[in-house]
Amino acid sequence: MKLDKYFIFDFDSTFTRVEALDVLCEISLKGNPNKENILQEVKNITNLCMDGKISFRDSLESRLALLHARKAHIPALIDYLKQNVSVSFIRNREFFQTYADHIYIISNGFKEFIVPIVTEYGVKPDHVFANTFIFDEEGNIAGFDKANVLSGDNGKVQIIKELELHGDIYVIGDGYNDYKIKASGLANKFYAFTENIERNVILDKADHIAPSLDEFLYLNKMNTAISYPKNRIRVLLLENIHPYAEKKLKEEGYQVEVHPAAMDEEELCERIRNVSILGIRSKTHVTAKVLENANRLIALGAFCIGTNQIELEACAKKGVAVFNAPYSNTRSVVELAIGEIILLMRNIVDKSYAMHRGEWSKSASNSNEIRGKKLGIVGYGNIGAQLSVLAENMGMDVYYYDVIEKLALGNATKCSTLAELLSVADVISLHVDGRAENKNLIDAQAFDLMKDGVILLNLSRGSIVDIKALKDNIEKGKVRGASIDVFPVEPKSNQEEFVSELRGLPNVILSPHIGGSTQEAQENIADFVPNKIMEYVNTGSTTNSVNFPNVQLPLLKNAHRLMHIHHNVPGVLAQISNVLAQHNINVVGQYLKTTETIGYVIIDINKAYDESVIKDLRNIDNTIRFRVLY
Repeated sequence: MKLDKYFIFDFDSTFTRVEALDVLCEISLKGNPNKENILQEVKNITNLCMDGKISFRDSLESRLALLHARKAHIPALIDYLKQNVSVSFIRNREFFQTYADHIYIISNGFKEFIVPIVTEYGVKPDHVFANTFIFDEEGNIAGFDKANVLSGDNGKVQIIKELELHGDIYVIGDGYNDYKIKASGLANKFYAFTENIERNVILDKADHIAPSLDEFLYLNKMNTAISYPKNRIRVLLLENIHPYAEKKLKEEGYQVEVHPAAMDEEELCERIRNVSILGIRSKTHVTAKVLENANRLIALGAFCIGTNQIELEACAKKGVAVFNAPYSNTRSVVELAIGEIILLMRNIVDKSYAMHRGEWSKSASNSNEIRGKKLGIVGYGNIGAQLSVLAENMGMDVYYYDVIEKLALGNATKCSTLAELLSVADVISLHVDGRAENKNLIDAQAFDLMKDGVILLNLSRGSIVDIKALKDNIEKGKVRGASIDVFPVEPKSNQEEFVSELRGLPNVILSPHIGGSTQEAQENIADFVPNKIMEYVNTGSTTNSVNFPNVQLPLLKNAHRLMHIHHNVPGVLAQISNVLAQHNINVVGQYLKTTETIGYVIIDINKAYDESVIKDLRNIDNTIRFRVLY
């Protein structure tokens, strides 16, 4: 391949996520009681050197003196480094193999551990320039080869001069010595690599900042693994989504912004303009108006079970795939329901309040076991079904009602109508979604059908229960106790006051929409939803999407994958085939699924394409969105 460009890479904190000597220090000092202090001293010396505040040779001598390392420690170091290659380098292994003749590793580190790492990626051993250790007779690291120019300042500059490379030279690194190559006039551009560490003194001097290797390849039109650098994809996470989600998305390379509260329509319209991935919980409403301002949005993650706060059809028409977490917090909600049923049956809440006021009222009056009581579950989905199993195991007789035919679990009894369930149950637990027809499902007439002394739980949606009717029935004794976790109007953040007619009522548990808010549930959701979004962005798979046809796709090698979303009208697939045929492109795989409104096509092709193909595919009638995946 004819190429007049050369690529010079640093190793520590660039090719790998760590500084190798710091890791070697950790390995060699295992069991040393002063380990942490020595490690910190080594890191401080490393940073001073990388910022250009002390000479490299001084830093190297000082660090080696602190290491107490041996030749026998190096294999463990190599194993560790292999597991800590920079993520974007792993993703772009093909780049190193394709351009091996033009790639050099020039490092102030040591060949003994660098060569085994980089050669696995296709870098030629004789293109690796680094220091070498000196070992004594007992195998201790006694020093380094001081005749090697890389053991001193400006060593990288000297190596570049000796290589006599004829062409443009691009340097990718994170330290001051990398910048010196450009400062000496030997390199055309210096890219400050910030995927693993940011050094402010270097950022100011760089021609470009490269948050990943993807960004560098994109700028130089050399993309191999992906079509667009992920560091340019902006993610907005709202409503205190668990930090693990932010961590996962950042590790993937995305640019992530977090906001602790919900946003109203006007604020979200403004903030979503440059956002490609949006993450919300239950309070933020994604309306058609919001979507009109979301020209970059490709995916939306609901970090919760329900999606009634999202206009799913409008998202589909906009080409936005929506993913939620239908199972991740099921256990948490069920455990809370069980606990609250027991507390309400024993009137523990009021007894506890009385104790805090100094009142001692020991009595079995109005206190019952849950064993033998009839539990009525409205909505027999994931949560309702699991609640059924646990409640039955605790001795309750379970009845359920669902508008969809559902198989009874255990000894649960199916009710033919909601009225039948309301009339038989001692305890009623609501587990339905927030669709319009469920608004005020439990109203004054529904309360009239219930037994006197019934207990009501709503851990589903705030619109399900008529709050005024509930208050009236609590005050007149029809409802013996209630637990409400969701409300028609909820504060946008923890700083707003909670206002409700239910405040101060007897034997009423009010909780701030925390049915699924356990550490376990939130971590599960923060793992599940980003995984689905990343899988969609990377491969086009739409498994578990709530508004797109579900397609499970493998990641292919030696092929390109194109994604086409269009209105579901006749003839679009034929137009796609015609465009590809006109450009003499052979299709090696094609996947088409449709809903009533959209068609979703994935096309795998096995040859290079030019920009005119992309333009023609985008211009097909009824196209909603077209994207090159890789």
